[in-house]
Amino acid sequence: MRIVIVKLSSIGDVVHTLPAAALLRRSLADAHITWVVERRASEILRDSPVIDELIELDTRAWRANLLSPATFSEVRRKLGQLRSNGAARVDVAIDFQGLIKSGFVAFKSRASRRIGFETRELREQPSKLFLTQQIPTSHLHHVIEKNLELARAAIASAGATESSSDSYEFPIAISSDDEQYVDRLIENQPGSFAIINPGGGWPTKLWPPGRYAELGDWLWSECGLASFVTYGPGEEPLARAVASNAKSGFVRAVASTLKQFVALASRAELFVGGDTGPLHLAAASHTPIVGLYGPTSPERNGPFDSRDVTVGRDLWCRADCHRRSCWHWECMDIPVSDVSAAVLKRLANNEATQSFVVPKFVVRPSGGSS
Repeated sequence: MRIVIVKLSSIGDVVHTLPAAALLRRSLADAHITWVVERRASEILRDSPVIDELIELDTRAWRANLLSPATFSEVRRKLGQLRSNGAARVDVAIDFQGLIKSGFVAFKSRASRRIGFETRELREQPSKLFLTQQIPTSHLHHVIEKNLELARAAIASAGATESSSDSYEFPIAISSDDEQYVDRLIENQPGSFAIINPGGGWPTKLWPPGRYAELGDWLWSECGLASFVTYGPGEEPLARAVASNAKSGFVRAVASTLKQFVALASRAELFVGGDTGPLHLAAASHTPIVGLYGPTSPERNGPFDSRDVTVGRDLWCRADCHRRSCWHWECMDIPVSDVSAAVLKRLANNEATQSFVVPKFVVRPSGGSS
């Protein structure tokens, strides 16, 4: 049986789809699973034991050179990979994205069954035209559960029995080089540490760097936690601003790949940041989290450990907002005192009863970071 997973981006969305991929692998052990993903979100999937084939697209570059013959050739080549595994046909394509472009990719796989969300749950409703089966998911709250429901439909269509688990599984392959990078990073670190991630992807998700700096100083003086300030592509100035505004000397900006970040997060005492990829990787790493939420919903996109804490302002405009720009900024105008109180609550929760979610990882002993 051949299965195509279509989840193109972003990093957080890809992380939220990993438990569904793990469920497919557990339940359909002999299936050939292909994942189609945007190149910029692909690193976290490389060498994953639940994926047989990774097809990386670069739709951003394609849009920039839409009429180029080279672009047409590259599009044909990449889409042709969906059908290039010998004579075997694709049996099921699952569109976990709900966009027109992701639906089109599922359609081009020529899968006889193309599964996606019910119409009201699609991000672009015309993408339903590419589906042969739509699954009700609006009754579910967290996006991980919605994704698992699509995987269950694919398993049922194969006549197989679901291999259930009492935890979400995140099959991320971490190399020994990734672990050694973190060893070097924390070698001279005084005791436990926190991760501060000031980036957010959208401007509307950002908390001011000066407040992160104030929080970092407070984490050191009141909790004894030094802070690593992590950042993604294009976010280094933001991280440097946090570190330079801190006065304690224990707030430090550090670079890392996504997998190095996972290795770092798995050893951190705390993560503080907005609704973006690193928060979801920290959740997958079982790092205690304080999440800062503005235009997005923590019920749908938040950390899933019941002990984690999210902070936000429930304004009149917040429901189903998802705005990437806004004429006002009130939802992220969160006082440092609110965040520090949430930190104390989360650290106290560390001793509470373990929630049902225990993520699983694959640590690869091979050399070379992937």
